[in-house]
Amino acid sequence: MRVRKRPVIVAAVLVLVAAVAVVTAVNSMGGKLPHLGPECIVQAGGQVAMDAVQMANAATIAAVGMRREMPERAVVVALATALQESKLENRGDGDRDSVGLFQQRPSQGWGSAEKIQDPRYAADRFYSALKKVKGWEEMRVTDAAQRVQRSAYPNAYEKWADESAVLAKALTGRATGAVACTVAGQPALRGAAAAAALTEGLRRDWGDSVPARAGQAGDLTLAVTDPSTGWRYAHWLVAHARETGLERVRFADLEWRAPSGKWQPVTGTGAADGRTVVAEVFR
Repeated sequence: MRVRKRPVIVAAVLVLVAAVAVVTAVNSMGGKLPHLGPECIVQAGGQVAMDAVQMANAATIAAVGMRREMPERAVVVALATALQESKLENRGDGDRDSVGLFQQRPSQGWGSAEKIQDPRYAADRFYSALKKVKGWEEMRVTDAAQRVQRSAYPNAYEKWADESAVLAKALTGRATGAVACTVAGQPALRGAAAAAALTEGLRRDWGDSVPARAGQAGDLTLAVTDPSTGWRYAHWLVAHARETGLERVRFADLEWRAPSGKWQPVTGTGAADGRTVVAEVFR
């Protein structure tokens, strides 16, 4: 009996085509396989998934807002705006001369392109503009954002309102153990270099008065007065873990570890008292 080989040949061709596609994709990314699945999950009355770069930018936007003593609603508007304009990616290209997280334009007085691509500067300028909008607190998210951005699509920001509310609730410290990021592979930094990067990042986002102190080798502690403030810092630390070489964060009776990416009850010694956030980097 003669065996038909065409299905086998077709299957082999399909496998070959798929393999070529994968190789092409890998080569186009500098030899690195694409990341599968989100690196960060935020759960605070809802769930938002994003990659580590988006999460770090979201945490910076929130920190700048809190440092300026803006209400949580302002953080929601800012995050919704950045999600719509850049998907929370610090872009160097956009429509005409638009750049950065908020796609602000140097030609319209937002500052130089170099300054706008500093997420802290961009967020600060956005909050300054929002604060000048009379009655923004009572507006829909999209209306408040539009008064600042003057977009050709004035209703586009509203679709990000729910996700932004989840992010803002977590990043302003109103949720416990809400930002969980998995950091796989080798750490970006180790030891003193990692601790220095963490300290510098905290000061740039939160200001020089941030209560960060270097402890034992690779340790950083932040003294806080209440749980909400503690979770603000703890969530910021986790959001910036991949770029700084952070291995573990402890606050109150919970701890986060980079490889697992989850918040778990503290086991053994080392449970904090609810007044100290402890960050440990890879050594």
